[in-house]
Amino acid sequence: MVRVAAVGDLHVTAKAPPARLRSFYQRAAQVADVLLLAGDLTDDGRTESAATLCALFGGLDLPVVVVLGNHDHDHGEEAVLAEMLTGAGLTVLDGTSTVVDTAGGKIGIAGVKGTGGGFAGDPDAEPGDTETRAFSQRAATSARQLRDALERLDVDLRVALTHFAPTPETLRGEPQELYPFLGNDLLGAAIDGEPAAASAAGPGDAGGRPVALAVHGHAHYGIEVGRTAAGTAVRNVALPVIRAPFAVYRLPDVVRVG
Repeated sequence: MVRVAAVGDLHVTAKAPPARLRSFYQRAAQVADVLLLAGDLTDDGRTESAATLCALFGGLDLPVVVVLGNHDHDHGEEAVLAEMLTGAGLTVLDGTSTVVDTAGGKIGIAGVKGTGGGFAGDPDAEPGDTETRAFSQRAATSARQLRDALERLDVDLRVALTHFAPTPETLRGEPQELYPFLGNDLLGAAIDGEPAAASAAGPGDAGGRPVALAVHGHAHYGIEVGRTAAGTAVRNVALPVIRAPFAVYRLPDVVRVG
């Protein structure tokens, strides 16, 4: 068994007191094998906020793997933020993957921020809409990056980490007109594998290799538990949803244990 701690949408600012908050995340090393941060780590994308973030998570006694969110891009300094987090010892994924050794075996994590684009049946996602087409193009690129990163992982236990949602199931509670801005089903298809292969190979199959869990944030008013179209377990770990400094999931059965 492997235990994965995860949280997103911390929206840290330069004014946050890292010394007081850090004790929450030091506890993660006692209850989990790895900590995943699902984007919107800062509230404004500024380096001053990123410095607070580094003080919060740098040097923890467990691997910390992150993707950036839309707010981390707000100030156009996302490359600097990524460098700062990397320098503090965090692993930043952007269409890439990493492998973490745990007592329960190796776990592979593939990550990408993702983007909007919407889901089949969204009333506000008409194919001819210019904005929707632009969303779709960006969604296709990030989904392809995620699928490729998953397929490169040569481990038994795989996790997909995104900021935007790969399923509409975890968006329940959000206004439906916002769904095209909260995620897209191409991310879900990437997690499940190519659509034709997914139906034949079964749930959570990326190139014949199972994906145990997909983790995302962004949907503050959504729900925690959902699944992709082919049945891969999805968890929305946005802080307002899990209502805890982090949630802990036991893999491969995806049971919340903390």
